[in-house]
Amino acid sequence: MIRVIHAHPYPGRSRTNRALAAALSGLPDVDVRSLYDLYPDFDIDVVAEQKALEEARLVVWMHPVYWYSVPALLKHWFDKVLAFGWAYGDGGTALSGKRCLWVPTTGGAESTYQPGGMHAHAFSTYVPVIEQTARFCAMRWEKPYVVYGADDLDGARLAEHSAALVERVSALREPETSATAGTAR
Repeated sequence: MIRVIHAHPYPGRSRTNRALAAALSGLPDVDVRSLYDLYPDFDIDVVAEQKALEEARLVVWMHPVYWYSVPALLKHWFDKVLAFGWAYGDGGTALSGKRCLWVPTTGGAESTYQPGGMHAHAFSTYVPVIEQTARFCAMRWEKPYVVYGADDLDGARLAEHSAALVERVSALREPETSATAGTAR
């Protein structure tokens, strides 16, 4: 089972995130959980979310980048769902060993995430906080699938990203072999 935790504050206006989520929802054993549709009042059903994660082998965090991080509801979801004693700390092993793939989308082109660009830093500068969230829960961090310039993608490029993401997630659904286990991510 693959759980996609989709957090777009305006899902109806999202072209790129909506297309990516739709592409993944077409795969067998994929459950896309659109947080802003499920919890518009931010009142997260922690038990339901934890149960959904317990059933997953792969967890995908998909969202647009907001102020170099996650949207507010996803941050709130992290705070509530990834609880001490469940996701980390004493007895907190519920997510241990599960794969985690981060799928952020940016409004700016990749060139804007460079020294001298509008954001002054490579996008990799913003990865450690999300990566550490997964690693702190003993999840196996996968290399992120970043979609740059999401606001300006034409239909063909959006279709390419959707297909590439489906291919990536399909590959991650397979159990790791001894040859791939423990490799750097």
